[in-house]
Amino acid sequence: MRFLTGGVSALALSATAAAAGGLDRTGQPIGIIFEEGNYAEFSIGHANPDVTGTDLTTLNPAGTPSGNIAQSFNQVAAGVKYQFNEQLSFSVIYDQPWGSDVSYPAADADFTTPGSVLLGGTEAFADSDTITGILRYAFNENWSVHGGLRYQQIDGRIRLSGAAYGPFSGYEINVDRDGGVGWLIGGAYEIPDIALRVALTYQSEIDHNFASTETLTSAPGFALQGSKETTTPQSVNLDFQTGIAQDTLLFGSIRWADHSVTSLETTPIGALPSVELIDIEDTVTFNLGVGRRFNENWSGSISFGYEDPSSDDLVSPLSPTNGFKSVSLGLQYTQGNMKVSGGVRYTDLGDAFAETGTPDVARAEFTDNDAVSFGLRVGFYF
Repeated sequence: MRFLTGGVSALALSATAAAAGGLDRTGQPIGIIFEEGNYAEFSIGHANPDVTGTDLTTLNPAGTPSGNIAQSFNQVAAGVKYQFNEQLSFSVIYDQPWGSDVSYPAADADFTTPGSVLLGGTEAFADSDTITGILRYAFNENWSVHGGLRYQQIDGRIRLSGAAYGPFSGYEINVDRDGGVGWLIGGAYEIPDIALRVALTYQSEIDHNFASTETLTSAPGFALQGSKETTTPQSVNLDFQTGIAQDTLLFGSIRWADHSVTSLETTPIGALPSVELIDIEDTVTFNLGVGRRFNENWSGSISFGYEDPSSDDLVSPLSPTNGFKSVSLGLQYTQGNMKVSGGVRYTDLGDAFAETGTPDVARAEFTDNDAVSFGLRVGFYF
C-alpha cells in the first residue's frame, strides 16, 4: 500500500522550527528504507511561521508589539535506496534537520513601527546539512534490522539585543561550520498482507566543536576567538502503519528528542559571567492520520500532530513557543514508476513567555501564533 503514505511524508520537510521542538525541523525520517526495489526521491518544502508577541514592562504597561520574529524558510531533501537482493538494501539520505531563523524587529523612537523595546535586534540563525547512510537486512518478510552512520555540518550566529539583556545587549557570537558523526540503529516488524509495519529507530547524539568569534558593542575592539562545544540531541522514533479497510491505511508516529543536551554559553567577559544562550526542553511529538486510495492513480491523507508543552511557560526568546497542535492534508499521484506527493500543514503554536535569564522573569508574551507549511516530493522507481 505504498501509494497511501507518500503524501504525508512530503510534509516532514515543511515543519517549522517553532513547531518541532526548538531547532528540530524534520523529525529525521528514514521511511525511504522501506520503499520497494530501487527508488530515488527529491523533496522541497517552505514554511511560513507567524510568531508575534508583546513586551512586558512596568515602564510601558500597555506593552509594545514585537512584530513577526520568525522568518520564512525553505527546506530540501533527497534520497536513494538500492536493493542488493531480497535481504539486503542500502539507502543514502540528505536532509536539513536543524535550523533557526529568528529576528526581532527593533522599535522606533515613537513606537509607530512594530518592534520590541526589550528584545529588538535579537537574532538567531542556524543551518545544517546531513548525509545518512543506512543498511537494512530483512531476515524474512516480517522482521528486519537497520543501522548506519550520519555525517552532519552546522553553522550559526546569535545576537542579543534590547533592554532585557542589560549589559549583554550587543553581544554576538558566530560559530563556523563544523562537522560531526553520529549513528543510528533500529528494527521493524511487518505483515505485508495487511500493510502493517512498526519501526523503531534510535539516533545518537552528535558532538560539535565550533571555531567561534564573540563580540560585545559595549567593549569596542573586543573580539574573542575561541571554540564552543555543543551537541545535537539523541532521539527515538516509533513509526507505525496498518491497513484498516480496503484501500485505507491508519498511520502515525511518536518521537522523543533529548533537546536539553543542546546548550551554548557565552564566555565570561570582564565582570560579566557566563550565561546560557540555548535552553531547550526535551520534547515528545505525536502524529496520527488516515490515508485513502481513491483510484489507481490518486490517494490522499489527513493527519493530526501534537507536541506536549513543557510545564514551564518561560522559554528562550530564540524559540518563544511551547508545544503545538497541527493538521496536515496530503495528496499523491502515481503513474507508472513515478509518484508525486504534496501537502499543506497548519500548525497552532503553543503560548509562551520569553525570558532572558537575567533574572528568570517574563520579558514578553507570545500568544495566538501559527505557521503554514507546504511540501512537494517527486519519487521514481528504477
